[in-house]
Amino acid sequence: MLESFSSERSLDSNSPNLLVYIRRLVILMAIATLFLMALGSATRVMNAGLSCPDWPLCYGEFVPTEQMNLQVFLEWFHRLVASSLGFASIILAGSTWWFRKSLPQWLPWFGLGALILVIIQGALGAFTVTELLRFDIVTAHLGTGLLFFSTLTVGASALFPYKPDGNSGKLPWFSLVTAILIYGQSILGGLVASQWALHQCLAYSNSLCAVMNNHLLGIIPVCLSVLAIGFWCAYSKSIDSTVKAMGAVAVVFLFMQVAIGFATYKLHLQVEPLTVAHQSVGALLLGSMIILTVLGFRSQNHSVSVISS
Repeated sequence: MLESFSSERSLDSNSPNLLVYIRRLVILMAIATLFLMALGSATRVMNAGLSCPDWPLCYGEFVPTEQMNLQVFLEWFHRLVASSLGFASIILAGSTWWFRKSLPQWLPWFGLGALILVIIQGALGAFTVTELLRFDIVTAHLGTGLLFFSTLTVGASALFPYKPDGNSGKLPWFSLVTAILIYGQSILGGLVASQWALHQCLAYSNSLCAVMNNHLLGIIPVCLSVLAIGFWCAYSKSIDSTVKAMGAVAVVFLFMQVAIGFATYKLHLQVEPLTVAHQSVGALLLGSMIILTVLGFRSQNHSVSVISS
């Protein structure tokens, strides 16, 4: 599957350094995206999503000093970080295409895909304001953000210097399915958050209880899949040691996520940092499963490596 990450062309002498710079940029972008999603979650739980009533400026200014308070700052800073990621995506796409003759064939397309996703994400961010936080747009905004984060994680994992010491067999296929399940569960969580379904269900027992219950039921396949992968990694002797470690990390994130989710539910979303942590750890769980998947596929064929040592 990931054979496409290796290029048959011979790379020039500057390629290793160039790949290192690109890898660092992609990793920094992935970390910034994780922070941005946490910031977006904080903006939502603090009811700050419409604190800047216009877009792309805030109260018609780049820095609304007169109106600045905590809520305005959250929304303004969220936009600032998002804009920075947009510029970074332009640099990534531009550099990978400009130096495409010296890079693996897949890398320019990766840069272009990331740029397209960030453009879509920016448009959805604008619509969340102009459409007054319409729940479907807010959910799509989260989903695209997670997809952008996932794309960057795939790229960073493929660019990471890696020498497998084992073969993961069919594990990466199973972890790929698990990553898709986690992404779907995150979208269900986004629907719960964007409609304030937990509050509505507990207060009025209305139709939004179905949205909440779907998210709760989604825990089951995700937990079973992640635990199965953790068991597989722990007790299989043939699996690469790095993949084994990522399996253990994923299980830790799973237990953290379930514990935080349970606390969030019992406390009726009254503790904002818990709600932000729930979204953030969910993204970390997704990221760990993606890393496991990419490294697992790379370990299937020891000749598949992006950077020569």
